[in-house]
Formats: sequence, C-alpha cells, structure tokens
Amino acid sequence: MLYLIADQLDFPGVLNLIRYLTFRAGAAAITALLIGLIIGPKFIGWLRVRQGKGQPIRTDGPQTHLAKVGTPTMGGLMILTAITISMLLWMDLSNRYVWACIFVTLGFGLIGFLDDYDKVKKRSHKGVSGKVRLAAEFAIAGIASWLIVSGNGTELYVPFYNGPVIDLGPFYVLFAAFVIVGAGNAVNLTDGLDGLATMPVIIASLAFFVIAYMVGNVKFATYLGIPHVPGAGDLIILTACIVGAGLAFLWFNAPPAAVFMGDTGSLALGGALGALAVVTHHEIVLAIVGGLFVLEAVSVIIQVYYYKRTGKRVFRMAPIHHHFEQLGWSEPTVVIRFWIISFVLALAGLATLKLR
Repeated sequence: MLYLIADQLDFPGVLNLIRYLTFRAGAAAITALLIGLIIGPKFIGWLRVRQGKGQPIRTDGPQTHLAKVGTPTMGGLMILTAITISMLLWMDLSNRYVWACIFVTLGFGLIGFLDDYDKVKKRSHKGVSGKVRLAAEFAIAGIASWLIVSGNGTELYVPFYNGPVIDLGPFYVLFAAFVIVGAGNAVNLTDGLDGLATMPVIIASLAFFVIAYMVGNVKFATYLGIPHVPGAGDLIILTACIVGAGLAFLWFNAPPAAVFMGDTGSLALGGALGALAVVTHHEIVLAIVGGLFVLEAVSVIIQVYYYKRTGKRVFRMAPIHHHFEQLGWSEPTVVIRFWIISFVLALAGLATLKLR
C-alpha cells in the first residue's frame, strides 16, 4: 500500500526510499516484529481463556511434555497477523508472485487453523481427516503453482549445474504443488518442541532472502548462472516479514513456551517456503536449506513403513527429535543443536548459488 501511494506521488523526498527493495524489506521485518511483540501478550491471554486446557499433549510421548498441559496453541494466528499487515503495507501490490505466496501462506494457515480448532474442541490428536487436509492443501498449492508458472516457465533447475536440466511442461504444476505441500507438512512435523521449528524457518527465510534477491536481479543471476525471474526480488519482503514475525513469536515460544504455533503456523510457514522455492526455481535447493525439515519428515516415513512391515521401530520415537529426547537429551539441547544443523544446511544451500 505504501509503495502504491509513493508511486502515485512519484516518490517525492523521503518517500524515494520506498523505491528500494532492501529498504522495504528492512521496514517490513521491523513492522512484523513490532506487531508480533505488541499483540503477543494479549493474544496469548485470549487464546488461554478461549482454549481452557490448551493443546492436547500426547500421553505416549516423552513424559517431560506432560508439564506443557494447558499451554495454548494456534499461536500461528499471531504470526500470520504480523506477516499479513506488514506485507500489505510494504509489498508491491501489482506483483503476482507475492500474491501467490500470500495465497499459499494464508490458505495453509486456514487449513491448519481448522485442524487445531478441531483438536482443541474434541480434546483429540486426530483433528481434520488427513485425506481431506491433503486434498485442500493440493488444491491451494495447485492454484498458486498455476499462477506462478503462467509467467515463470516450467524448467527444472538443479544445484551445481548451470542452466535448466529439463522442461517439465504441464507436469511442472503438479511438481510445484508437491513441493509446496511437502514443505508445509515437513515443517509441521518439525514443530514438536519449544522453538524447534521457529528458528529453522527464520534461517531458511534468510537464505531465501538472498536467493530471491539474486534471482530477481538480472546481473547477479547472469553472473551466478541461476535462473532470472523478473519480479522475484519482491519476495525478499515476504522473507523479511517471516523473519520479523518469527522472531516476535520466538520471544513467547522460547522454552518454556507460553504458546505453541500449532498447525496454523507450521503449515503456513512451510507452505510459504515451498512457494518461495517454486517462484525462484530453487525447489531442490530448498531440500538442502530445509534439510532439517526433510530429515524430520523422512524419519516419520521410515518409522511408519518399517513398523508396518516388521512390527519393529527404527527410532525410539518419531519424528526424530523425539528419538533424541528418548536417548536422554534435554529439550533445549535438542532444539539448539537442531538450530545449528539448520544454519549449516542454509550455508550449504547458499553455496550452490556459485558452485555451478
């Protein structure tokens, strides 16, 4: 909105700063951070009153988690509020890539909200049917992918290789939707400890801040041998909003958490990362940058598959962060070490920009 107003006025005086992506990104991050910190206490209090007993805690999980009974969930609403307001203030309203990413973020957030609401209302871990949830996710991701692909091409790029590998044609929409849905659910599975998912999402967003900026700049893209997507640079504002809102949420989500983001936040943030990867043609790099999320998802898949085949477990408990808890690691130890892994993987993902 501010960009549109400044544009109509021809960017006079100090408003000329709004021309610059980096200025708007910094302002967006600060705006999202302040909104999150300001609304946080009252929002958490409201959730506590509305939910009563808070998020249901698994009785078959680590026994230390039983102390979290009564902690409210759906804190993702706080994150989405901060992101949405900040985005509408600082984004270029004419950029369809940004709108596609916002559509995924809010759409996945709505699915997660309905799931969280059902769990709290029924005092159950089941929530919305898995098939219904996946169908809704693929519908949202499919629409967003179609909007992105219609002006972005259907070529698949891979790390360490200069130029596109193959043109997927109409199948790219399905591939892109799978990336978005996979990213959303991988982050959702990671959100099992206080602060565990929040910081890796922030780190991955910072990595995609760099990627989106490079992809959106024809000089940098040509020099690095990566795809140039005109307009993709505006996505750094979304990544900045995620960072700002994520830091504000982490203030309240740090151990011991005063609120959980729930599926409302984890699905939305994961979907946003997936959409960012699709727009920038760095879908495979997302698997490196978000390698921690991939590891969490794969640990669940392996556990379920192996247990159905043999009746035995590979891990003491899945997702894998619970496995380390069962080995005797304290929750803060698991969280901080996983943060370190996320940081290293983000650096590895950024290294692919040059190693081609």
